[in-house]
Amino acid sequence: MPTTLAENDQVEPWEMREWYAEYLDACNRHDLDEVRSLLDPAVRRAHLPGGADAWIDDLADLFHGFPDWRWRRIQLVVEDDRVAAHVRGSGTHLGPFRGLAPTRRHVNVPEFAFYRIADRRIVEFTGTESVELLALLQQ
Repeated sequence: MPTTLAENDQVEPWEMREWYAEYLDACNRHDLDEVRSLLDPAVRRAHLPGGADAWIDDLADLFHGFPDWRWRRIQLVVEDDRVAAHVRGSGTHLGPFRGLAPTRRHVNVPEFAFYRIADRRIVEFTGTESVELLALLQQ
């Protein structure tokens, strides 16, 4: 990627779209090392524990409970150093997840995420998350 994305100086929307495609691909491959490389170590998450370690722990927990979990991009809006994403997450509950025994049910949930990017890393996040599907599983 061009260095302009790393510096967030006059970043072109296509550069941010390419960056997001890399991030989503790493998530869909369940490549936690690659995901971590795209997170600021002190990333802030609204209403969730901050830091890259907490983010990675949440993803690892999700992937343990839903080993086939994948996201599909629906809509992406880019403005300056911000990315707004509407995705659909889906997978089959085959392992324990947040204290809930496997149900073997397939879930498909909408997610909305807002990211602020600096130095090719997510520094702020707010939105819905896959971990919120626990409420759906308990219904």
